[in-house]
Amino acid sequence: MIFYLLTIINLLTFFVFFADKRKAIKHQRRISENTLLMLSFFGGSVGAAIGMLIFRHKISKITFLIKFFGVIVLQTILLIIFYQKLKQLYI
Repeated sequence: MIFYLLTIINLLTFFVFFADKRKAIKHQRRISENTLLMLSFFGGSVGAAIGMLIFRHKISKITFLIKFFGVIVLQTILLIIFYQKLKQLYI
């Protein structure tokens, strides 16, 4: 179940990064960085990273990269805490 949810959110995030890149090229109204970061935080960080690399989108914007890596660090910390709590329940 979790695998499917993560797959969906990562695909969604990947396509949102694609859509934002297209809008940037066409000088249209963009998708906010907060939306991109929230999608990343709620499980789409892999899709975001792949989208950033493939579409070469947001990779030169240092402030966005700092925030994105902050999301990755926060996700890692939360996963460690979750794993430790889960381990305590089953010991």
